Amino acid sequence: MGMSVILVNRQRARKVNLRMLKQIADALLADLKIADVELGVYLVAAPEMTQLNEKFLRHQGSTDVITFNYTDNAGQASRLSHSKKKKYVDRQDACPTVHGEIFICVDEAVEQTRRFRTNWQSEIVRYLVHGVLHLRGYDDSRPGERRKMKQAENRLLRQFSRRFSLAQLGRAVKLSPCKSL
Repeated sequence: MGMSVILVNRQRARKVNLRMLKQIADALLADLKIADVELGVYLVAAPEMTQLNEKFLRHQGSTDVITFNYTDNAGQASRLSHSKKKKYVDRQDACPTVHGEIFICVDEAVEQTRRFRTNWQSEIVRYLVHGVLHLRGYDDSRPGERRKMKQAENRLLRQFSRRFSLAQLGRAVKLSPCKSL
């Protein structure tokens, strides 16, 4: 069992403090008691997200977050409101395995700030939480399950906004060439 979380910024809309986002991701995985992790988190722009959304989910346009779960049903994609995952099974005493990728569209996060009266940094963390919850087995394809997932998402987001100053995500940190996240 090991823990490997890779963060990659492939967008230019906003500067992102990847070191802090990695700390949040690590805290999220620890809080959810996930012991075996291979996770790639990619911050992308709308054109790349549109390509992913159309190619893998057959949906037009961009979206906020797409999760690929490689733990089971290899390569199956899920999206914020269109997940085809197994029913939610989350045992707190288990040490689950998470293997997947989460693509987060920073342009969509910026766009959603107006709609939800929030900030793009909180939206980025919300999308990260949402993606990890999908990898944990949460499903938002039906109203009852969507409600459970949204409650867990909101609870975790509140928790992280108390533990971290999420606005700091907007302050990029220069990394030395030999450091990677």
